[in-house]
Amino acid sequence: MAVLRTLVCLTAIGMFMELAMAANHTVGGASGSWDTSTDIQSWVASQTFAVGDNLIFQYTPNHDVLEVTKADHDSCQTSSPLQTYTDGNTVIPLTSPGKRYFICGTLGHCSQGMQIEIDTLATSTPPSASPSPSSPPSASASPSSPVPETSPSPANTPESAPGSPLSPDAPSAESPTLASPPPSSANKSSFLTCLTLGFGLVLMVLLAL
Repeated sequence: MAVLRTLVCLTAIGMFMELAMAANHTVGGASGSWDTSTDIQSWVASQTFAVGDNLIFQYTPNHDVLEVTKADHDSCQTSSPLQTYTDGNTVIPLTSPGKRYFICGTLGHCSQGMQIEIDTLATSTPPSASPSPSSPPSASASPSSPVPETSPSPANTPESAPGSPLSPDAPSAESPTLASPPPSSANKSSFLTCLTLGFGLVLMVLLAL
């Protein structure tokens, strides 16, 4: 059920987007209509028609709309139309790419400019953003680009590693490993004590004599 609901939602979204993207083209524009006083050819040249758009003819009862072949369009022949419309507000969906031809069936109106050729374009998706073959390769992708040398981190260099032979804080291999410690104050005190005891013994011997 969840998959079916998702498919229905996607279909509805697609239809909504298609309807939103469709354009309505009223023949003659906002200030004109399907008549002999409107420059219909200039209006057609300013439009772009695509599949899904609607072509709208608005006209008075003394006009009509005939869809004809190219040959009948070029010769203003009204005797064998493909379709005939007379409702005054004709909406023609453009459902397929290609050219379609329309004229007015009233005598003399086609030769007075009431004929149009509609070239409907197929809707296309925008091209994917692929790199152009003519664009120069980036500096990072070029095999000839020199790779910058990164200096080793101070924490990983032999000079700074603790305990390394090259470390300035480590003792040199030529220096003696054991240095004679200077006489401490405790040794001096012991020496003075022994000297005092010796002097006292000598003094007692002399008094005993």
